[in-house]
Amino acid sequence: MTLPPIPVANPAADLAPQRQAIRDAVDRVIDRGHFILGEEVAGFERRMAERLGVPGAVGVGSGTDALVLALAGVGVAPGDEVVTVSHTAGPTVAAVHMAGATPVLVDVEADTYCLDPQRLEAAIGPRTRAIIAVHLYGHPAPLDEIGAIARRRGLAVVEDCAQAHDAAIGGQMAGGIGDIGCFSFYPTKNLGALGDGGLLSARDPAMVERLRQLRTYGWSRSQYAELAGGRCSRLDELQAAILSVKLDHLAGQVERRRALARDYTEAFADLPLVCPGERPGVRHSFHLYVVRSADREALAAHLAAAGIMTARHYPYPVHRQPGLMQGVRIAGPLAVTDKICDEILTLPLYPSLSGAQQDRVIAAVRAFFTPCRRT
Repeated sequence: MTLPPIPVANPAADLAPQRQAIRDAVDRVIDRGHFILGEEVAGFERRMAERLGVPGAVGVGSGTDALVLALAGVGVAPGDEVVTVSHTAGPTVAAVHMAGATPVLVDVEADTYCLDPQRLEAAIGPRTRAIIAVHLYGHPAPLDEIGAIARRRGLAVVEDCAQAHDAAIGGQMAGGIGDIGCFSFYPTKNLGALGDGGLLSARDPAMVERLRQLRTYGWSRSQYAELAGGRCSRLDELQAAILSVKLDHLAGQVERRRALARDYTEAFADLPLVCPGERPGVRHSFHLYVVRSADREALAAHLAAAGIMTARHYPYPVHRQPGLMQGVRIAGPLAVTDKICDEILTLPLYPSLSGAQQDRVIAAVRAFFTPCRRT
């Protein structure tokens, strides 16, 4: 009997236990008849702010919009520079372009794949205004070191938390450590909507209010634009209601992700694979489980033949993409980025992944490395 394929992510299966509650939430919004910036958005913003330990949060249209508005909030303007990484999803750098600024790319750490603070100081120039620290795959970037450099140089720190829902450093949630946190609710995220959505968090109440104005044309009151640089980017009531339902399950689902990740890591301990780690004092939220193999292409083909889907996050670093490289400054060698991008492979990991399915993945990976098969 042919077994059904195992996808890399399965958002439909993950939300199955919440389906009726989501339907009830949607009906509630429809019955109320208020669809933009109403009770659902305000309630979800309050809950997220409490969870992150910040005075306020601001729901917006997407994670990319969150980054663009964050840069506007900290005063990034055309001609300024923003330091970030090449090994990230394209929207991180696209947002810098959308803000009219110049992206400055630095290399990543070999173990966490996050911005290497040892490379940061040399990348900062007279036009640098901010740093975007990407919490890649769910492992927080080293914000203690990055923050210390930023404070010394008078720079803002923007956290790209698109993959870091429920990640933490020393007990402090990602999104509540830097100046502004930026979240995406793309459907495959740890906390995913049924469409696009995003959120900003900030530790300064004045910044929270500034971001609220910027998301709606710079308005301080209806039809009165006080701030320049505003745009129309609002989390809608339907998505906020859905996200509120899903927020109740986030902690348990992240614990399930972490347990699956531990099982993978233990099962692969004796194989020539580089598995993701977790630094002391850090909580990895395992949005993705990404391994590295020198035989990446052959391993992926072997798994596909066994009905196991894989992916590459990300197949093309920013500095290899012509559409994102326009006007970019590269601050030093990107040797680690270049190496890992040719080796990374994402394995299936999501809350609804069953024990039997994970056993299939483990068995197939181990079979690839068995001496008889390799011979």
